[in-house]
Amino acid sequence: MQGLIIAGIIVVFIIVAIAKTAKIVPQRHAFIVERLGKYRKTLEAGLHILIPFFDKVAYKHTLKEQAVDVPPQMCITKDNISVEVDGILYMQVIDPKNASYGIGNYSFASTQLAQTTMRSVIGKLDLDKTFEERDSINGAIVQAVDAASDPWGVKVTRYEVKNITPPQSIKEAMEKQMKAEREKRAVIAESEGERQAKINQADGDKQAAIAQSEGEKLKRINEADGRAAEIRAVATATAEGITEIARSINAEGGTDAVNLRIAEQYITEFGNLAKTNNTMIIPSNLSDVAGVIATAKEVIGKVTK
Repeated sequence: MQGLIIAGIIVVFIIVAIAKTAKIVPQRHAFIVERLGKYRKTLEAGLHILIPFFDKVAYKHTLKEQAVDVPPQMCITKDNISVEVDGILYMQVIDPKNASYGIGNYSFASTQLAQTTMRSVIGKLDLDKTFEERDSINGAIVQAVDAASDPWGVKVTRYEVKNITPPQSIKEAMEKQMKAEREKRAVIAESEGERQAKINQADGDKQAAIAQSEGEKLKRINEADGRAAEIRAVATATAEGITEIARSINAEGGTDAVNLRIAEQYITEFGNLAKTNNTMIIPSNLSDVAGVIATAKEVIGKVTK
């Protein structure tokens, strides 16, 4: 019985020794080994054998990038407005040894440093600028925390501001301001539209007036050309008629024809005069038609010459 107990103790000892001797490090992890309380080495991914009771794994680190939540905090802007700001800090262990012995808790230290830097950066900006300058805020925090965490063996890759929450009264004022700004832009857009419409209308009226005046000009030119052509045609026809009359008068028997025509016109017009007027002037030589014809003949002879 006593032998079984001793054998059991030996088996337990062997199991404990093997457990303390063989160490398997996962991928993208690093273990810090101390021998008798002093740093011995850094174990990377794979199987490692330690000396039992002398070597022990003091720290375990992941080499993957970590996202650390930065709790919300109150910050005072340059224009004395209190805002609540939170964010996310991304970091990665580069040197496991310094991350173990450089600082007690690099995650907590980095978070605190990010908060203090955030307060400092927000204090230099007006409230409106805090919403516009997120990239510059993130860059300033990354630069400050990364410089401070370099001795800790930690690399800060980036920082992102999640929320910037102003007080409720400021929210209401900002909403009113945005509403007023939207209404202002709407009024400006409407006025610009009306202005452009009036300009377009004026240009249309101008072009229409120009086209109408051009049409009127062409119309008058055409009418003038038509009247000129008509006058030329009438003058030509009149000249040709007069020429033909003169030729006929000078022909044989032309004089007798003229005398007959004059007598006919005289008698006809005298008759019309009697029809259209209540008062009629009777010539003293009414019966002397031959005298009238002789006078007309004499005039025609002079014109012909």
